[in-house]
Amino acid sequence: MKFASDNAGPALPQVMEAMIAANEGHAPSYGAEALMEELRARLRDLFEAPQASIYLVATGTAANALALATLSEPWQTVFCTPLAHIHTDECNAPEFFTGGAKLSLAGEADKMTPADLEHAIGQWPRGDVHNPQRGPLAITQATERGRVHSLDEIGALCEAARAHRLPVYMDGARFANAVAALGCTPAEMTWKAGVDAVSFGGTKNGCIGVEAVVFFTPENAWEFELRRKRSAHLFSKHRYLSAQMLGYLREMVWLEAAQTANARAAYLAEGLRAVPGAEMVYPREANMIFARLPRATHQRLRAAGAAYGLYEGPLESGPPEAGLMARFVCDWSIGEAEIDRFLEVAAG
Repeated sequence: MKFASDNAGPALPQVMEAMIAANEGHAPSYGAEALMEELRARLRDLFEAPQASIYLVATGTAANALALATLSEPWQTVFCTPLAHIHTDECNAPEFFTGGAKLSLAGEADKMTPADLEHAIGQWPRGDVHNPQRGPLAITQATERGRVHSLDEIGALCEAARAHRLPVYMDGARFANAVAALGCTPAEMTWKAGVDAVSFGGTKNGCIGVEAVVFFTPENAWEFELRRKRSAHLFSKHRYLSAQMLGYLREMVWLEAAQTANARAAYLAEGLRAVPGAEMVYPREANMIFARLPRATHQRLRAAGAAYGLYEGPLESGPPEAGLMARFVCDWSIGEAEIDRFLEVAAG
C-alpha cells in the first residue's frame, strides 16, 4: 500500500533493458554518443519540432533551474504560482542558478489565471531601474495538487505572457500524466499553445533519473549547454541518460505508463469517496489525489503499513473524527489489488 510518491516507484522494465543494452563496450562521452543522436530525432518527432534543441539532465530541479536561468536575466523575476515546485521544493535553486532572479507569485495555490498574471506583471513597471524586471512565466503541468491545465488555459496564459514579450517555460515533471489526462499531443500542450521550453519528465513516470529539456527557440541552445556544464550537470557517461529516455520512448511506453498511473488514481479516488468521512480536496485529474480522511482512518491505515503524505496533523492525538488532508500518488506499478487492500483498511 505504497502511495507516498511516484518518485518511490520502480523503474520500467523497458528502461532497465535499455540501460543494460547500452552497457556494452566503449562509447563517446558527454552527449556525443549515437544514442543521443537517436534520442534527439525521436523527441523532435514526438514534439513535431524538427529544429528543437534537446538536452538531458538527471533531476527535475536541474531541468527547471537551468532552463529558467537560460530564459531569464539576474535582474528579472519569474512569475509562478504559490505552490509551484520551483517556489516550494527546490531550495532556491532557480534563484541560485539564475544568479539572483526572484520569483513573483501569481494566483492561488497551484494555478493562476491570465488576470492573476497581469496583476503580478503590473507590480513591476517596465523600465524602473529600482525594481525587478519582468521575466519568464513558469507553468507546472500537471500541478503540485494533481490538477491539469487545459489547452485553453495554457494558451490563454501564454498569450498574456506574449503580450508583454515574456518567454514561457513549462515544468513537465509529470508531463506524461498531463498528456494522458488531456488526450492531446505533446506539441499541442507546448509550442502550439505558445510554450518556449519544457522539461519532459521521465523520473516520476518510470525512469531511474533523467529529464529532457526541450527548447523550441534554438537561440537558447548554446547558453543552456554552457550553464549545464558550469553547474556540473553534464554527465560524462551520458549514454546512460540517453538509454533511459530511449527505453522510455520506445513503443509509447511513456504514455502507457502515465495512462496506467492515472487510471489507478481514478480507481483509488472512486473507492475513497465511499470511505466514511472522506472528502476530496481537489478533483482527481492525473495520478495524484488530495483528500481528507478522519484521524481514526489515518491511524488505522498507518498501523497497517500504508505509506502516503500526511499534510495535516498531529496524527497521534486529537478528535478521531477530525479530517486530516493527505496526498496519495499512484505510479505505473500500483495494482488494483493493492488499492483494494488499502480501501478495505480505510473502510474499517
